[in-house]
Amino acid sequence: MTSDRVRGASLRQAVWHPQVLSLNAPPVLRDWLTTAGSLTSRLKAYSRAFRVQCLHQHTARCLADEAAAIGLPRPGRVWEREVLLRCDNTAAVFAHTVVPMTATASDWPLFGALGERSLGTTLFGDPLVRRSVLEFAKLREGHPLAQRARAALGEEAAQPNILYARRCLYRRRRGTLLVTEVFLPSVMELKQINI
Repeated sequence: MTSDRVRGASLRQAVWHPQVLSLNAPPVLRDWLTTAGSLTSRLKAYSRAFRVQCLHQHTARCLADEAAAIGLPRPGRVWEREVLLRCDNTAAVFAHTVVPMTATASDWPLFGALGERSLGTTLFGDPLVRRSVLEFAKLREGHPLAQRARAALGEEAAQPNILYARRCLYRRRRGTLLVTEVFLPSVMELKQINI
């Protein structure tokens, strides 16, 4: 019974690595995971019609592996936003963002009113935003973000046992914001359109 509980807990946790090579991801996916700059800009170059589908934006409890990253001593309430990034109406990336409740409107002035707009465009267009290093993980099917990504896709795409993700912490004034991007299988089939 105890080993089942430990195994279940390990499926719900992600091990975040500073090097993408630790994941042993397919080369095409590795290229997407290490995209420098705005992922939104790159996805736009790979689609005729890019759009952000906002799934929700509300308060929630952060995941255990997010708490320390955003400066919380243990999982607590945060502002949470989840979206699908779509290229030509096909979901390519599931994005999950958390902001501590202590953040103020001056820390992240546009976060509350993003709607279907891209967070990436806002972050990379603001000279006050500082970006930390990327971290990478394999999300097994028991991880909450893998489950949410699959639920958002429904029957839309093939659903592998492992999804690859990256995350990055952003700082603006005294506020922090953690963005996790889960790469869906369709991203490996995208071809560059806008050169």
